[in-house]
Amino acid sequence: MTTPLALITGGSRGLGRNSALHLARAGVDVVLTYRSSAEEAAAVVAEIEATGRRAAALQLDTGTTAGFPAFVTELRRTLADHFDRETIDHLVNNAGHGLHRPLAETTEPELDALVAVHLTGPLFLTQALLPLLADGGKVLFTSTGLARFTLAGGYGAYAAVKGAVEVLARYFALELGPRGIAVNTIAPGAIATDFSGGAVRDVPEVNAAVAGMTAMGRAGLPDDVGGAVAALLTGSTGWITGQRIEVSGGQRL
Repeated sequence: MTTPLALITGGSRGLGRNSALHLARAGVDVVLTYRSSAEEAAAVVAEIEATGRRAAALQLDTGTTAGFPAFVTELRRTLADHFDRETIDHLVNNAGHGLHRPLAETTEPELDALVAVHLTGPLFLTQALLPLLADGGKVLFTSTGLARFTLAGGYGAYAAVKGAVEVLARYFALELGPRGIAVNTIAPGAIATDFSGGAVRDVPEVNAAVAGMTAMGRAGLPDDVGGAVAALLTGSTGWITGQRIEVSGGQRL
């Protein structure tokens, strides 16, 4: 039986790294992408290989679609040379960055950058990878709990773009359904990582405030999201498609 293989964008750090490691422990080979830190990516590859799984890291700026054709060519070569295969089973559109700016102060370049990396990039990368995505596979887009609830702190532009991602995922689910490909969105709540400056992880007052608005009484941890990603991709979840799955511990229910 062929070992399943997942491609994770932004897999060198944060939730992408954690998801890659959870998938490896669940028996999945991984290709991860990184934007600038080859060293961090190589460290994740080594961690994955230490579990007995195969891994590779490829450079990709998901906010620049002009680089996608060359990336697909390099991915094809990597699949053939490193994994002895022609397709991927799963795609996790994870790469991204945040923005803390009130809508009244958000600039057009800031919004353009968010749209490029969170919406335009995932749309056209998924499109470019469709010939390499195996029938019966699974695709995950990444949203945020902030697309369901609102918080002060200048999250409006980021949340609005993520709301568009959720709609995009539903339409991909409709279009790819005939191929048996399940497409869903995972929406993390506030997680203690270095994302957006690491406030939830590093500032006790912020962490406590998140815990106070969460049903399970604490802020999320990377393992909460990585475990959910692995469960969705490796479990018997092929009949779940077009859904928004929030992983927030019940934040602001």
